[in-house]
Amino acid sequence: MHTLPVLSLLETRILGVLAEKQRTVPDSYPLTLNSLISGCNQKSSRDPVIEASESEVLVALDSLRGLSFLVETSGGRASRYAHNIEKVLRIPTQSTALLAMLMLRGPQTAGELRINCERLHKFADISSVESFLVELAERAAGGLVLELPRQPGSRENRWTHLLSGMPVFEESVQSRIATVSADVTVGEIAALKANVARLEAEVGDLRKIIERLCTELGVSAA
Repeated sequence: MHTLPVLSLLETRILGVLAEKQRTVPDSYPLTLNSLISGCNQKSSRDPVIEASESEVLVALDSLRGLSFLVETSGGRASRYAHNIEKVLRIPTQSTALLAMLMLRGPQTAGELRINCERLHKFADISSVESFLVELAERAAGGLVLELPRQPGSRENRWTHLLSGMPVFEESVQSRIATVSADVTVGEIAALKANVARLEAEVGDLRKIIERLCTELGVSAA
């Protein structure tokens, strides 16, 4: 089985932008370098938002070209770039649409993916999205997506792509603990301490009553 390389955030962002713009602005596709940089640094519909420089994008393009993820053409006055995702990963265009949204917007539920993929591919329903996600997760050549553990208070599980490697769950757990800790106020801590002190006093009183009763009855309190 061929092991795919772990791509950087910028490399996955570039692939996501190319797959997105291929469907949303077909007349401008393949993209020029400037259009690609603008798509990578776009403020809307991106998570996380990044500020990649021209030199950083060029380095990432060179890396993707070496992995066959990218096709460069030299027509006209400027070089243009197109993705080669379907051929490299051997997946259908529906799956490319899902991967593109995950690369552009981060982890999402199947319902969110269906809405966000609307301009790239119209999925009939959420079940259709889930079927393609499961297919991507269970690829014989290695999973490309992963269903994440359900977040507290959420009704649906989110999915993430694996082109940048496995997500680090420990960080999210620590972040959640820190958030919970930050939500506990000084007043709440003081109230808890007062309750503990009251309970300890009540237990002490009960002990004294039991000892007195045992003495009157002539039995051991042990």
